[in-house]
Amino acid sequence: MDTSERLIESTRALLWERGYVGTSPKAIQQRAGAGQGSMYHHFSGKPDLALAAISRTAEEMRALAERQFSGPGTVLERISAYLLREREVLKGCPVGRLTQDPDVVADPDLRRPVDETFAWLRDRLAGLLAEGRDRGELDAALDPAATAATVVAVLQGGYVLARAADSDEPFRQAVRGVLGLLEAHAR
Repeated sequence: MDTSERLIESTRALLWERGYVGTSPKAIQQRAGAGQGSMYHHFSGKPDLALAAISRTAEEMRALAERQFSGPGTVLERISAYLLREREVLKGCPVGRLTQDPDVVADPDLRRPVDETFAWLRDRLAGLLAEGRDRGELDAALDPAATAATVVAVLQGGYVLARAADSDEPFRQAVRGVLGLLEAHAR
């Protein structure tokens, strides 16, 4: 792995662990095993490096979700695979946690990949739910856009509740609850 990659990967890990404010250039350099000169050779500064790290995290999150969404099975089976996949629940969502960071939210460039990821997730889920409704797998009365927004909100809220309780169980319970609501619309 070259220096630029080590810097991006170190920044990704630190942002997830500490947030933007808690991620200093010195901590990034130490974790990456790179000097200050190397960091500034590849990136104009912390915001530029953070943007590369956030964008990479967002791309990976979308790619991982897409594997479940485009997999085999009914729409409900594919959404279930996404919701039930293995996650580091107590660390929180690596993209969702960024919304709690005032410096990320205040910076349109840093916020953009976060906004785009959640918009993509809602749109992708809404498309799947519409597909299921159109195929007769789900109740015709189901509102795909509102239901997709609910699924995303429950998932993100589940992370928050799990972290607050220092237990995976509130997350698992939230996922079981939203799956129950979706299954109630299955035909």
